[in-house]
Amino acid sequence: MKTHRKLVAALAGAAIAPVIVLVGPVGTASAHGYVNAPASRQAQCAQNVVSCGEIKYEPQSVEGPKGLRSCNGGVARFAELNDNNKGWHAAPVGRTVTFNWTFTARHKTTDYVYYIGNTQIASFSGNNQQPPAAVSHSVNLGNHTGRQTVLAVWNIADTANAFYSCIDLQVS
Repeated sequence: MKTHRKLVAALAGAAIAPVIVLVGPVGTASAHGYVNAPASRQAQCAQNVVSCGEIKYEPQSVEGPKGLRSCNGGVARFAELNDNNKGWHAAPVGRTVTFNWTFTARHKTTDYVYYIGNTQIASFSGNNQQPPAAVSHSVNLGNHTGRQTVLAVWNIADTANAFYSCIDLQVS
């Protein structure tokens, strides 16, 4: 009797396994990286600070062609990241801020560039190397005060794409 149950269980498992593979969740092929602290807009979505759509499930996927100046990296399904009226929490900071990146796939990096509006406020070389597991940049915000949105761009060395993160700050 015991052997019969084991055989039935094994056969059931073998029959169900292909179905699970076919209908199970699909991994994100475009998983890469974003600024997690201070919390970027996509990090706020992932943390349920702000109500968002699909970006909640894949904050690392704001990837688009290099050279853009939009929070959504030109990805239409993440358009809400461009909405300045969505209630984004602005992190209170001083004139210098440390931005911490989270990577789910580390690509060889040309550089990281930070903007307020169309003004570049900092750039850090990636030396065309794969970044370490944790990357942080200390950025001086210059004369910018009050509520500001920083666009952080991670330019990939081996593709024509970059990753985009907007971070809302209250600069004192």
